[in-house]
Amino acid sequence: MLLAIDMGNTQTEVGLMEGDRLVVTERLSTDLKKTSFEYAVFLHNIFEMCRVDTKKITGAIISSVVPPLTIVLKEAVKKAVGLMPMVVGPGVKNGLKIKIDDPKQLGADMVVDAVGGLELYGAPLIIIDMGTATTISALDAGGCFIGGMIVPGVMLSVNALVSGTSQLPKIDLVAPRKAVGANTVDCMKSGVIFGQAAQLDGLVKRIRRELGAEAKVIATGGLSSVVVPYCETEITIDRELMIKGLKAIYDRNAVYDKNASK
Repeated sequence: MLLAIDMGNTQTEVGLMEGDRLVVTERLSTDLKKTSFEYAVFLHNIFEMCRVDTKKITGAIISSVVPPLTIVLKEAVKKAVGLMPMVVGPGVKNGLKIKIDDPKQLGADMVVDAVGGLELYGAPLIIIDMGTATTISALDAGGCFIGGMIVPGVMLSVNALVSGTSQLPKIDLVAPRKAVGANTVDCMKSGVIFGQAAQLDGLVKRIRRELGAEAKVIATGGLSSVVVPYCETEITIDRELMIKGLKAIYDRNAVYDKNASK
């Protein structure tokens, strides 16, 4: 069984893969103040609540976009399951052909999404990951990562709107019945949800034009199910893409010395 962890700026996803089957997936809040012991307790609680026999966990891999917490999470995994995890980054094979100005600038999350996307859906491909920020990755017909986009995430936009104004209230992310709102809350919901959906439609159209192909579009991330259903573009939601991508990378590094990162 493989323990796969994706640490984002807001949430950390924990998945357990048994072969190609995802048997457990849970999310924790990412917190810079937490110690390795506290994260280990969280992992232990997940395993206990999901009745996971930790002796069956034979490998672990981490993707992190929060550098200060990467080593903390590595130590937490070792405390929880007795394994030193592989960390997506330099020295770890991913098989991805990256054609951008500086490949070192490509975030681990976008690498993992791309590897998982190619493995499952082929190329050309557009991947939308809706987390704290919304990232969009473009892969050409040859499976090369040629670039992408980074835009403010849904919650960042909502929080900026609320904190930057005097009278606009906090809202829940539920689409209104129609695009033209008749009250403040519905106007805000429409602007956020339908506005984000229209933005994705427009960006996908531009990327397809540059790719010169009707690339398949995949969406993942915690907020994909909130916005994507209101897009006019055909977009497949795969909430498990990151964990599947981590599994693919781990498999490509099967002969991995578990003590190499100590």
